[in-house]
Amino acid sequence: MNDSHKPSGLPSRKELQHQRREAELLATQAESSIPQVAHEVNPKSEPQKSADPQASGTQRVSLFSQIKAENTDSASTHSSRVRAVSAVATTVATEAENAEIPRRNNMAAKGKKRKLKASLGKRIFKGFAFTTLLGIILGIAGFSIAYAMIKLPAPGEFALAQNTTVYYADGETEMGTFGELNRKIIDAKQLPEYVGQAVVASEDRSFFTNSGIDLFGIARAAVNNLRGGPLQGGSTLSQQYVERYYLDTTTGYVGKMKEAILALKINRQQSKEEILGNYLNTIYFGRGAYGIEAAAQEYFGHSATELTLSESAMLAGIIPAPSAWDPAVSPDIAKKRFERVLNLMVEDGWITEAERSEATFPEVIEPQVSASFSGTNGYLMQQIRTELVKKAGFTEEQINTGGYKIISTIDKEIQNNALQAVAQIPSGHAENLRVALSAVDPNTGEIVAEYAGADYQKLQSNAVTQDYAMAGSTMKPLGLMGYIAAGGTINDVYNGNSGVEIKDSRTGVVAPKLRNFGNVSYGYINLRYATAKSANSPFVYMNDAMGPEKTVEAAKRLGLSDDVVGFEDNLNNILGSAAVHNIDLTRAYATFANGGVRIDPHIVRQVKDGADDVIYTADTKGERVYSTEEVSEIFPALRDVVQFGSGFNANVLGRPVAGKTGTSEENRSAQFVAFIPQLVTTVSFYQVGPNGETETITPWNGLDQVTGSSIPGQVWANFMIPTVEKYPYADFDWFKQQYRQSKFKKQYVPPVEKEEKPAEPSPEPQKPAEIVKEEDEPAQPKDPAQPEQPVQPDPAPGTGSNDGATPVPVDPNKDKQ
Repeated sequence: MNDSHKPSGLPSRKELQHQRREAELLATQAESSIPQVAHEVNPKSEPQKSADPQASGTQRVSLFSQIKAENTDSASTHSSRVRAVSAVATTVATEAENAEIPRRNNMAAKGKKRKLKASLGKRIFKGFAFTTLLGIILGIAGFSIAYAMIKLPAPGEFALAQNTTVYYADGETEMGTFGELNRKIIDAKQLPEYVGQAVVASEDRSFFTNSGIDLFGIARAAVNNLRGGPLQGGSTLSQQYVERYYLDTTTGYVGKMKEAILALKINRQQSKEEILGNYLNTIYFGRGAYGIEAAAQEYFGHSATELTLSESAMLAGIIPAPSAWDPAVSPDIAKKRFERVLNLMVEDGWITEAERSEATFPEVIEPQVSASFSGTNGYLMQQIRTELVKKAGFTEEQINTGGYKIISTIDKEIQNNALQAVAQIPSGHAENLRVALSAVDPNTGEIVAEYAGADYQKLQSNAVTQDYAMAGSTMKPLGLMGYIAAGGTINDVYNGNSGVEIKDSRTGVVAPKLRNFGNVSYGYINLRYATAKSANSPFVYMNDAMGPEKTVEAAKRLGLSDDVVGFEDNLNNILGSAAVHNIDLTRAYATFANGGVRIDPHIVRQVKDGADDVIYTADTKGERVYSTEEVSEIFPALRDVVQFGSGFNANVLGRPVAGKTGTSEENRSAQFVAFIPQLVTTVSFYQVGPNGETETITPWNGLDQVTGSSIPGQVWANFMIPTVEKYPYADFDWFKQQYRQSKFKKQYVPPVEKEEKPAEPSPEPQKPAEIVKEEDEPAQPKDPAQPEQPVQPDPAPGTGSNDGATPVPVDPNKDKQ
């Protein structure tokens, strides 16, 4: 017995055994001492004989009495010893027995517990076995009842699939349809044998031997699902046929059970050849093709009766995900599936190794675009389809055949305004010039209008969501937002001269000379005025003061996506050399318009099923990324861009407007983004080379260069002027006047005025101070059409209200980025 289980205060087993042996030894000694008393008389020694008989008798009597007396004494002594020994032995034995009793009781209790546990285990096992048996009996009974009650229905809606219709935001005007169904029924007996064999090898290798369901497949799927793996159904080819032709798409365990019962019934009523033929005429193969005949036409341009082994294997391989595994979409996956089917056909004995070796991956024709995808609407339709898959969780097959009613966010009237504004672009531009326009409600994220290209059938690249263009100076307010969040203000002052060399305070590297647009030097100016003038040097100094990583952080918080190209952690990142999507800028400036709440733009508002029940609604909840106080600090600078700066084209609405222009290096892009409280609109111009590279926008219409405030600004105005009529007059209610103290070191302190003293006579006349100019830069000529602008006074230090230095008007015929 382990000491840890010994009752407290009891002797150990060794001690008890030792005490027992001592008691037994003492008892043995006591018992053996009793006969030895008689032998102590020495019976072996005989008494000496007497000559006198009488004397001899007297002597014997005397001797007997003596011996008797001696024996009596000796017996008495030994008796006492025996009694003492016996008493000791009895005491020891009693103590040992008393010590043994608790141990025996403890052992008995434990034995009883073990018996109780064994009995309980038996009862549990019996209960479990009974429950399991009862469950099996009930399951069989339930399945039998269900089998008897479920009747073979008429063909389901999926077999008679309907097109999905897309509507404009009014829910009534049709934009287009998805899944213009292409189903051609063919007699399966006319097909080459390997067509059906390829499908069987890929989808259900036990098809010709199973009863319509595969119990092993169901068990395998159940184990996988219980383990948390990707959801599997274990469906046979018969079950797939039942699901598509009779039940519509089934989900859940009840639906799968009904599917399995019908598969069993179908296999009793139809031959395997009939089931396979119906399956081949029902299954969806992608590209809007239902059935093997339509699929052969869509992928290879000929009838299914002419399919080769290779073509059959390719079509069979993409059945589980035909739209995603289309060779035109995912050629690598399609080839792997093709190889898999051929290998399985060899294993199952449908083809020989020689036939497998001769088979090569077939060439497919390009997908045909439906009429709904022609023109400018094609971009909207494809964008809606993409959003339904990525955000709403629909499959391509469901979209094409579900008969859904999709209500988009596109306002028909505002969309026409966008098309009309783009159509008004002056002729004569380069053929490879691309234009993007997106208009988003900043309060809901709904895209109310979008121009993503002229014809989707000719160019399947969305200019708003897929193409890239350099951000240019539209990046400056994004970095300025980061500066404000770090404790700066728009009244902080930095060097605004052109041709400066700025040293990176982190690395010590001196950058090449930085020039402002037009090589204009502004002196020391505050960031509010620098934003209106789009001066470069103050923003690079500001970026160095806070750290360029804060520009990256702020830009992404405001709305730039993670796939921005060339957004590096350097001082010049604030000048907009990174390439962004048009919708990225719209999202970022919508965060400004919404007072610091970012909302993701979306093009699908709602989806309804055939019963007109709403099954999906877009999320319009935003996320606050900056406080209204922080956005209120930057807002006057964005407003000044429109009122006094390069965004003058937006100052024609007669409403509160704010925004920014952007022209990138070498005029590779020109951006104009501005907003009213209800709508944010971004217009992007960029030019794409023959290999997809960006080019300098070719000037036209009498311009020396295309800048953000030139033609892009005109497109913005031509779109917004008729559009604002749909919106009531509103101001930015979240705006609050700010009086912040900057946490950054003042870059410029104006000289303190001293009391004037009488001028002392000078021995020689003073010469006027010379104006230092860059030797390699000629002086900027004055525009004779405009009066000379007053010189901007020295700004105050980086403190005070937003209404500090008021920028002066600028030449409306020149863009300052």
